[in-house]
Amino acid sequence: MKKDVNTVNGNHSLVEVSIVLPAYNEADRIKSTVERTAAALREITPSFEIIIAEDGGTDGTDRICEALTKKYDYVVHLHSQERQGRGRALDRAFRASKGEILGYIDVDLATDMKHLKELIQSIRDGYDVATGSRMLPQSDVKRPLKRGFASRGFNFLTRLMLGSRLYDHQCGFKSFKRDSLLGLLDKVKDTHWFWDTELLVRAQRAGFSVREFPVEWRHGGTTKVDLKRDVIGMGSQIFRLWYEFLWD
Repeated sequence: MKKDVNTVNGNHSLVEVSIVLPAYNEADRIKSTVERTAAALREITPSFEIIIAEDGGTDGTDRICEALTKKYDYVVHLHSQERQGRGRALDRAFRASKGEILGYIDVDLATDMKHLKELIQSIRDGYDVATGSRMLPQSDVKRPLKRGFASRGFNFLTRLMLGSRLYDHQCGFKSFKRDSLLGLLDKVKDTHWFWDTELLVRAQRAGFSVREFPVEWRHGGTTKVDLKRDVIGMGSQIFRLWYEFLWD
């Protein structure tokens, strides 16, 4: 079923796991990603939904998503006529979700899906937040050198200036206890790429338990990140959040 951004309301929990796929111009791979995600989820729980947060794309992703909702009853399509930003797309999807355990994964499935069980089990075991990490010694990662260098610099600044204890804030492979996440959403101000980082930093400051675990990760080929523009933008968001905390 297709829901417009402006008409989505929160729902009471009806399934164990809700996985969100944030999608912007993903016509070439959204179908296979949904089917691979569902196959992995079936090995973990019989009770799940997959929410496609389709963010104002122009390549026909919306039509493919609609077809998927008709084919699979576990697929929900949240449609936006205009680009909202990755953070806002995730925010609205989580508010519309029905799961007790909430999570999201990047559509390129750069993080090996063998880790999905660990991601969900971490919340079952009592953690408020779990996140895959490309920066731990045990992580198995292949990515372009330039992007790896930029990511390490960003994560170092986040630890230094915002007091985070995590090593990787941007890996698109995260899960949350429902009540813990919904209690944080209104506090997160960023609407795009820094959303993940701000959420993790605020979760730690709120005293939530956060588990970071190593993953196997392969660069997905194409990316929606403009390295220069988005690194500068996320750097400015670090300073914005640091300044806010300075006056807390």
